[in-house]
Amino acid sequence: MKLLILFAVAMFALGQKPATPVVYTCPMHSEVRLNKPGKCPKCKMDLVKETAPAVVSESSEKVVATSGKSLNIPDVEVLDQDGNVRHFYSDLVKGKTVAVNFIFTNCTTICPPLGATFARVQRELGDKVGKDVYFISVSVDPLTDTPERLKAWGAKFKAGPGWTFVTGNKEEIDRLLRALGAAAARREDHTPSVIIGNDVRDVWTRTYGLANVSQMVTLLKEAAQP
Repeated sequence: MKLLILFAVAMFALGQKPATPVVYTCPMHSEVRLNKPGKCPKCKMDLVKETAPAVVSESSEKVVATSGKSLNIPDVEVLDQDGNVRHFYSDLVKGKTVAVNFIFTNCTTICPPLGATFARVQRELGDKVGKDVYFISVSVDPLTDTPERLKAWGAKFKAGPGWTFVTGNKEEIDRLLRALGAAAARREDHTPSVIIGNDVRDVWTRTYGLANVSQMVTLLKEAAQP
């Protein structure tokens, strides 16, 4: 212990900070924290390196729009996790209350926590998911993310009915991402935000994708009100 203290003092005297220890956590069980990579002892999911939170406000902000069409959501042809051809607006958004996030399956930083947040919200809402509210996860890497990869990724988070994973032709997906304000030059730089909207009531909100689960549940329940 004395040697550790002396080392820290010496580093400080040299104007250097001691290296921050690397911590690996489970996307589903935040209480699991280890100092080396491996698998979660509870769910066997791969641990991910803990990173500093993205510099994004956790407060919600209204999207400057009044309806799905004025949000310029294109009715692009996409593929869901079962390989079914869907039209994004008319099949997945029109007339529904939805929460949309953005992920890619090779991601080892922000995407697993985004998926875990949706999974916790899914558990909180229970049978309302697929009836009153719907989840949509859009791949920002359609060249890699086949329906099979998306289905396997969703299975890690026990995605149930009412949670759709979307990929497709890159040009069409890029068009969709631009319309939703989620386009990025690099897939690693994609937005951690979630769009919550009620297409019938024309109510749309953008919130931080790692916000408190209870906050997201409240936003969805408010959006789903007739």
